Amino acid sequence: MSTTPDGTPVDIKPRSRDVTDGPQKAPARAMLRAVGLGDGDWDKPQIGIASAWNEVTPCNMTLRKLAQFAKVGVQQAGGVALEFGTITVSDGISMGHEGMRASLVSREVITDSVETVVHAERFDGFIGLAGCDKSIPSMLMAAARLNLPSVFVYNGSIMPGQLHGKALDITSVFEAVGAHALGTIDDAELKAIEEHACPGEGACGGMFTANTMSSIAEALGMSLLGTASPPAIDPRREDDARRAGETVVNMLRLGLRPRDIMTKKAFENAIAITNALGGSTNAVLHLLAIAHEAGVELSLDDFNRIAAKVPHFADLKPGGKYHMSDVDRIGGVPVVLKALLDAGLLHGDVMTVNGKTMAENLAEINPPAPDGDVIHPVSKPIHAEGGINVLTGSLAPKGSVVKVAGLSHDQMHFEGNARVFDGEDGAMAEILADKIKPGDVLVIRYEGPKGGPGMREMLAITGALKGAGRGHDCALITDGRFS
Repeated sequence: MSTTPDGTPVDIKPRSRDVTDGPQKAPARAMLRAVGLGDGDWDKPQIGIASAWNEVTPCNMTLRKLAQFAKVGVQQAGGVALEFGTITVSDGISMGHEGMRASLVSREVITDSVETVVHAERFDGFIGLAGCDKSIPSMLMAAARLNLPSVFVYNGSIMPGQLHGKALDITSVFEAVGAHALGTIDDAELKAIEEHACPGEGACGGMFTANTMSSIAEALGMSLLGTASPPAIDPRREDDARRAGETVVNMLRLGLRPRDIMTKKAFENAIAITNALGGSTNAVLHLLAIAHEAGVELSLDDFNRIAAKVPHFADLKPGGKYHMSDVDRIGGVPVVLKALLDAGLLHGDVMTVNGKTMAENLAEINPPAPDGDVIHPVSKPIHAEGGINVLTGSLAPKGSVVKVAGLSHDQMHFEGNARVFDGEDGAMAEILADKIKPGDVLVIRYEGPKGGPGMREMLAITGALKGAGRGHDCALITDGRFS
């Protein structure tokens, strides 16, 4: 037992007593002895280390190392750490073919698998380590569903590649496919871009889904402030993971749970940071799912309401110029959070995993002001409204999502001829055959969650369109997904 700061008694082993206490638990203790535990561990809280490490994608490759540091933090705080694994699907590798149908559903598989192990093994809390698009929301969904002390740890993003003095990322390769199909670049240039775009471990480096969701984890209060932006190769990540281990044990002592943190105000902060950064449209899907698990009512109306008052002021790829490593260089996500707080666009009184409010954490970190280049001042934004808007109309009476962060002001209105395709493949064939002309509106249907099935993401399509020179004079509408 322990006591919270206000003197309330709290059991720091609310579940693991089921496997450690009393004569009847001798068989469970015998098994735990075989994995390295002993008599000195039975009174300690047990923390699961849920890791999405694997070798199928660079996005999660740092997690094997980070899990070890998370364990050290748990042990230093007086707990026992036990690691277990879960799956990951690489969106980048599964893009543009049948494999993408499994991507979105993998979010539920990961969530269910983490819940299953934490429930079965009677862990008192867990740390969720993830790096790719679906594993991040999955860890947050599991935390909300289980409502046990939990902290999210991010793998970190990949560094930009370099070629001919220019920064590259994975979208550079997708765009090169379109350029190659039209003969704008030759085989050698395509191969050079392929070879240099992804120089090492880490999630896609722009403000795509993974970096959007890691930033959201900070804004929700479910990860330690300042941990979203350091690159995967940065040694600071080791101490971030160690501190997360200490934090989750401290949450037990404070009696602090995810649903105390993931409140309606916290989700409004998450929507605010998404709009300010020009984040992925996938954030809409994921935040609605996380809120559902947390028992918080969240709707598309909330996204539009917040986008109307929170401007887009981060110049980040894919629509802008910079990568997450540049955000880190000028102070990280706390720079954006503090700018929002100072402008009255962020709730500072929300709780976070370390037992302090968002405002208290920002005051302690004291991040610098926006640099004016990577992050613009709130008063001089790139777009006066947020980076994500929800539209309704005859095509989508229940709502649709558009990422305006990547659009110039003259692209806010578009009128053209509809080119209708029953699936992604037919549209891609027309793009590569140079049959898409200026003014065309590509309508790709039957790619939804049920009709697809799977609601495939279509970066291959948008990348090829842009690479083919149709990025500014064509439009695209689909029931599939985009980052």
